Amino acid sequence: MTTARRSPSHCPFSTEGNHRMQLGLVGLGKMGYNMRERLRNHGHDVVGYDPRPEVSDVASLSDLAAALEAPRVVWVMVPSGHVTHETIVELADVLEGGDLVVDGGNSRFTEDRPHADLLGHTGIGFLDCGVSGGVWGLESGYGLMVGGADADVARVMPIFDALRPEGERADSFVHAGPVGAGHYAKMIHNGVEYGLMHAYAEGYELLEAEDLVTDVPAVLRAWTKGTVVRSWLLDLLVKALEEDPELAEISGYTQDSGEGRWTVEEAINHAVPAPVISAALFARFASRQSDSPAMKAVSALRNQFGGHAVQRISESG
Repeated sequence: MTTARRSPSHCPFSTEGNHRMQLGLVGLGKMGYNMRERLRNHGHDVVGYDPRPEVSDVASLSDLAAALEAPRVVWVMVPSGHVTHETIVELADVLEGGDLVVDGGNSRFTEDRPHADLLGHTGIGFLDCGVSGGVWGLESGYGLMVGGADADVARVMPIFDALRPEGERADSFVHAGPVGAGHYAKMIHNGVEYGLMHAYAEGYELLEAEDLVTDVPAVLRAWTKGTVVRSWLLDLLVKALEEDPELAEISGYTQDSGEGRWTVEEAINHAVPAPVISAALFARFASRQSDSPAMKAVSALRNQFGGHAVQRISESG
C-alpha cells in the first residue's frame, strides 16, 4: 500500500536557502501524483493519501493527520465540487487548531469562503490555490495563484517555491488577494485558455481548408520561433500533429471543465464583454453535436497539456 519514500540526500534539485517542510497531500491523480514527486525531489517530506492503495502512503485521512507533525499543512488536490467539499469536511474533523488546508483543485471561487469559515470554526487556516501546468508540471513546474492571509501564504512559501518553475518568483507565483482570489484568478486564466486554444484551432482549420497549403503541420511549426503568435500551446499543437498529422484518431467532441462557464457567468455579472471566451465555450457545446477539424485540434491540445481524456474515433461509434 505504501510507495517508496525518496531520501532527501538523493534530491536532484538544490534546496539551499529553502526551508524543508512536511506536507500532507490529498489526491494523487494526474497532477497530485506528479506534485508529490516534484516536492520530494526538492527535499520536502510529503505524505500522500488517495483512495487507491497502490499509490497512497496512508490508508485514510485520519492516518494522514496522525502521520504529520503539528502544526500540519494539508494540500487538497481532488476534483472540484462535492468531492472537494466532503474532503474538507472530513479534514475539519481530523485536523486541529493551528493546522492549515490548501485547496489546490479547480474549485469555484464562491466555495472558498464557506470552506474557510468551516475550517476556521476550529482554528484551522485555509488557502485557495489555482494551479496550472498539467501533466508537464513535474519537470517544468506549476504556475500558482493563491488567495488567503499573508501569514498563511508565507508559511507555505517553501512548498510554493518548490512547485513553481525556477527563476523570478513573480513570473509564476502570485498572492492574488484574500480567500477566493486564487481560484478566481485561475478561473479567468482558464477562460483565456479557452479563447487561445480556439484561435489556434480555427487557424488550423483554415490552413487545412486551403489546397495551396501542402504541409499544414510545417506551417504551424514555423510559427513557433520568432512570430508574435508563438506560445507553449502552439508548441503542443505542433506536437499533437507530429503524433497524428491528420488528427484522424481524435474526435472533435470536447468537454469543458466548468471554469469556462464560470468565466462567462462572471463576465455577465460584471458587465464585461467577453465575446472570444464566450464563443470558445459555445464552440465546445457545438462539438458535441457535430465533428469539426477545429474541435479536434482543441481536443488534442487539452490532451497534450493536461492529459485530459480524448474520445477516439473508435469509441464514438
